[in-house]
Amino acid sequence: MTESAVEATQSESAQEASAKPDEDEISRLEEEGEIAADYLEGLLDIADLDGDIDMDVEGDRASVSIVGTSLDQLIGSSGEVLEALQELTRLAVTRETGERTRLMLDVGGHRAARRAALERLGTDTARKVKESGEPVKLAPMSPFERKMVHDAVAAAGLRSESEGEEPNRRVVVLPV
Repeated sequence: MTESAVEATQSESAQEASAKPDEDEISRLEEEGEIAADYLEGLLDIADLDGDIDMDVEGDRASVSIVGTSLDQLIGSSGEVLEALQELTRLAVTRETGERTRLMLDVGGHRAARRAALERLGTDTARKVKESGEPVKLAPMSPFERKMVHDAVAAAGLRSESEGEEPNRRVVVLPV
């Protein structure tokens, strides 16, 4: 192997290592997940809802999911209850740890399904923009939704930006 190939391999390994959380970070994220799970179990008891709670670490954030049947009231008609529940859960974790959290909450697979739909939207919109050469403005979205679209557009080789003020902030997909 040439010296430049060895350096490139070492550089890639260093980047991969820095992208992965270390053991202390994983322990902290697992603790956040446990605090969130305890908080959510209490809420489920109060609301007299049945659901199982799954915890995981995804990348650099804790991820908690409530799975079960009849959880639609925890999602809301367009995910607004889920967003509010996530913010309340984040506040509970922050209160316990004293540190801000980026915890993600999913209920009944809603967020995972929404992520897949937004990735398709971003990819399809990027294709349309490439074909037409004209920018396309999408409907207003939450920060989570905009991030999913921005990532899909970037993966398709185009650029995008957000414009407007909350709650009417939207993604604009731009030609190259």
